Amino acid sequence: MADKNPKYKSEIQQMMFVSGETGEASVETTSLIELIVQQQVMEILKECTALATRRGSRSISTDDLMMLIRHDRAKLSRLRHFLQWKDVRKNVKESSDDKGPDAEIAAAEEGPAPGMNGPPDLKKTNKKARVDLAWDVPSYFSEFVPARDDEDDEEEEEQNSATLQRLKNADERTKHMSREDYMHWSECRQASFTWRKGKRFREWAGFGGITDTKPNDDIIDILGFLTFEIVQTLTEEALVVKKIEDAYKKKTGSETQGQKRKREPGLFDLAEEEKEPVQPSHIREAFRRLQKSNNKSKAMLNFTNHVHRAALRLI
Repeated sequence: MADKNPKYKSEIQQMMFVSGETGEASVETTSLIELIVQQQVMEILKECTALATRRGSRSISTDDLMMLIRHDRAKLSRLRHFLQWKDVRKNVKESSDDKGPDAEIAAAEEGPAPGMNGPPDLKKTNKKARVDLAWDVPSYFSEFVPARDDEDDEEEEEQNSATLQRLKNADERTKHMSREDYMHWSECRQASFTWRKGKRFREWAGFGGITDTKPNDDIIDILGFLTFEIVQTLTEEALVVKKIEDAYKKKTGSETQGQKRKREPGLFDLAEEEKEPVQPSHIREAFRRLQKSNNKSKAMLNFTNHVHRAALRLI
């Protein structure tokens, strides 16, 4: 049963709005999504703990988290991109804290340093860190090939179709927004389960019970990224379910009503998609679809007395 008072109600509503939900989700819907996300995070921690135990470690690492989503190349690519820009922001913040605001003004007044023809290239000084995967070929060697200057540009151009489709959906949702609505949408994109709520998230996720690992900032940030992806995937799938259901109701309703007169829409009536937000039934059906697996494991149990129990799949 979902909690009647969800801890992340506002965050989930903001994530759903970014994912295309224009209506205000009910408490039952946000509670159900929070329950699903909590179940997914606990499963992630359990599988990461098993991976860490197999490699002889008592604590989980970022490689264990990436190992779980290695088959979803689109999500793995977005996660690596997220970690790269996180390192860039961290380096920029540290350099600005060390030098202070007066250092940049003094450097601009004194001019370029000897041997330099202009100001330093910020792109080279604050270059994105390379996030290598534990199963990639370069990780097998102790020495690395020096990175080229145009390597980052090539990596940015090699975006997969799923990432481009996600960007296209975001563009469609914000195409007709006013400036105020777009600013609100941009603020909702910053919603997170972990931002400034690390202690509450650790207790909510099961740290200390499922695993004794004291998570570092990278693990918490990755879990915050994955939880946002889970809510977004659930909402998008639930919107598809709702669209199919609305089309079916409209079709069957027009057939059964016959010649019944329909009321003309009023001036102040809301749009069709804004009248009824996503319901808990849509979330359950979306979760069922996302948990649907192939029939290979079922076929292996044919002519046996074993009952097929599918394991929980990560969204």
